[in-house]
Amino acid sequence: MLTSEQRKQKQRLTRYVIIFCMLLIPLLAYTQRSLLKGELNLPFSSTVLIFALININGLLLLLMLYLILRNLVELIFERKNSILGSRLRVRLVIAFVSLSMIPSIILFLVSLGSVSTAMEYWFNSNVEESLQSSLVLARNLFHETEDQAVTMGNHIRQRFERGELNMHDNIKLQQRFDTTLSLVPLGTPDALSLIRPELGIVVSAKGKRLASVSLPAIPTEALRKAANSLEPEIITRQVAVGELVQAIMPVQPDASNQTNQTNQTFLITTLLIPIEKLALMQSVSKGITDYKQLVILKAPIKLSMIIMLLIITLLILFGAIWFGFFIARSMTSSINKLAQGTQRVADGDLDFTIEKESNDEMGLLVDSFNSMTSDLLQSNRELAETHQALQQSTLISEQRRRYLETILKNVAAGVIAINKNNEVTTINPFAEKLLKIDPTNFLHKDFHTALPRSHIPVIESFFDDLLKSGKRSIERHLNLTVRKGETYSLLVNITRLIDEQGQSIGYVIVFDNLTKLEKAQRLAAWQEVARRIAHEIKNPLTPIQLSAQRLRKRYLATIANNPEIFEQCTGTIISQVDEIKRLVTEFSDFARMPRVKKQQADIIAIAADTLVLYREGHKHINFLLEHDEVPLFPFDPVQIKRVLINLLDNAVSILAHGGCIATAIRLQQSKNLVKIIVRDDGSGMSDQVRQRLFEPYFSTRKSGTGLGLAIAHTIITEHNGAIQVQDNTPSGTVFTIELPFHPAEATGNVNKL
Repeated sequence: MLTSEQRKQKQRLTRYVIIFCMLLIPLLAYTQRSLLKGELNLPFSSTVLIFALININGLLLLLMLYLILRNLVELIFERKNSILGSRLRVRLVIAFVSLSMIPSIILFLVSLGSVSTAMEYWFNSNVEESLQSSLVLARNLFHETEDQAVTMGNHIRQRFERGELNMHDNIKLQQRFDTTLSLVPLGTPDALSLIRPELGIVVSAKGKRLASVSLPAIPTEALRKAANSLEPEIITRQVAVGELVQAIMPVQPDASNQTNQTNQTFLITTLLIPIEKLALMQSVSKGITDYKQLVILKAPIKLSMIIMLLIITLLILFGAIWFGFFIARSMTSSINKLAQGTQRVADGDLDFTIEKESNDEMGLLVDSFNSMTSDLLQSNRELAETHQALQQSTLISEQRRRYLETILKNVAAGVIAINKNNEVTTINPFAEKLLKIDPTNFLHKDFHTALPRSHIPVIESFFDDLLKSGKRSIERHLNLTVRKGETYSLLVNITRLIDEQGQSIGYVIVFDNLTKLEKAQRLAAWQEVARRIAHEIKNPLTPIQLSAQRLRKRYLATIANNPEIFEQCTGTIISQVDEIKRLVTEFSDFARMPRVKKQQADIIAIAADTLVLYREGHKHINFLLEHDEVPLFPFDPVQIKRVLINLLDNAVSILAHGGCIATAIRLQQSKNLVKIIVRDDGSGMSDQVRQRLFEPYFSTRKSGTGLGLAIAHTIITEHNGAIQVQDNTPSGTVFTIELPFHPAEATGNVNKL
């Protein structure tokens, strides 16, 4: 793209060239007219000068035409692209051209008729026959010489084609040419040449008449024509001894590419028309030639007059067109600059000003435009600074959001956010896992439609309590039963979210799972109670039992009246003391569980041995065992067997009238777990019973102590495992034990309190 200064220099140069042409063309036309009238006597031919002046005028006109057409093309392009000012320039140019074209064309036509009429009277055509005769004589002489050259060339070319001459044997060919030309018989050429364009003259020979003459080079254009037409090409050349007539013909052209002269060989046959014959012809036709020259000048004179008229007409037209362009451009220059400035503003370039060229209304418009771009530039810079600050703020907000998401993903508490439209917006992974929910079923949905109906009143009551309290947050305890019958004890914190304007934007529900903590607390409390009961009761039992035994032994024989009552009472005391001792022993075992002693053991063998005892003692129950191939892994076989016995005892007590107890052992290597599943088809249990099942001293059996499942839960916990209870389908109960599976773990004792 040209700069503004470069465009001005270009326009200035164009203006100078057009002014120079407009001044030079009339001067050359006047000189040409003086030469035609013979007013100027020059030492050289005036005809050549006339033609030179005509050509120069034509070139100058073409130059002006080019410059004007270029401006016209630019104007059409601007008009087509709807550039501001182009329509005004088009109207101005059309006006100037119209005002000058009509009178110029009328003047040109009238002058052209006058010149044609005058030329007919200036020249007489009576000598046309003499001129024709002299032309025929000269033509016949040249034609005869040309035919002779072609005939001789064809004769030699045929010898090449028949193989009599080898064009590649330059030495022999040179000898043959020299011999042929030295004979000087009638019909022998004056010179023979064999030319290959890529090598130049291969073989050349001259006769006696041309021995002292240097033959001119063959024109490349003549060779090209002969190669294209495959016919002899005739040229004439002027030398000191006369006129040379040369016949150029290709010899054996390349069939694959006949137009490529570099692959061909040309035979040049040269005949000389002696200078004496030329002088004779000139003396015969001298008078005719003078008139011929006069007749020849008829057309140039007429043409020059017409050209002069045409030049003047075109000069007027071109001058008017260019003057129209000049006036239009000067009037619309400011408009173009404003249009370019507007385009630059549209492209986002605001750091520029338009040069003011005048102090009129257009100059005022330019000042207003410059002021506008300056204000826009300042506003754009302020906007860029604001945008950068906003990007920085957005980056900080994004970092905070990611940090908050990381916290929510890793926090050991459930977090659920609800917006002011009651839509669930956030559920962290802890809440998903604990509540066993799919977040896609809850996110961005109203909790009234997403939650089960039984849970909706609970959430609404939390929100009502929070609003009534007037606080930002409240805490509530909640027992929640999720799928698969699992019940959790949750500590729920509900917080109301307030924005900067004090408007409520939703709620955040944070809940902790207290189930394991409460179980551990209850277990610790019961263990403390059991320890104290065992300590307080165990000491008096032995004296009581010994005293009852001594009374029975000492006084049973001395009692005469109803001795069986005495024996029954003392026996009752002794048997009940034994029962109390058994209970105290269970209390003591529960209060102080034995330490876990892991070793590599076979869980399948332990389960099979345990089931053998129950199959023999309970014939009315069907005991099944299914298992995967489980390799040895570390666990305490004694305590795990005790857990199995407790589970089987509970199942047997329920199936008093028969049924089925199925035990399955499954290996899940992907999770590093061994699952022990004990399933019965009894009557099952309620949710309230399932919730308290692993609590100490809770039992549904009249003869049970309520410690069996509590002890089993403690043993599994000490193994870093888990025990769960669920309903069986279609009836009954399923206990599932999960033990960590690490077959490569070293065996040994793992001491835990």
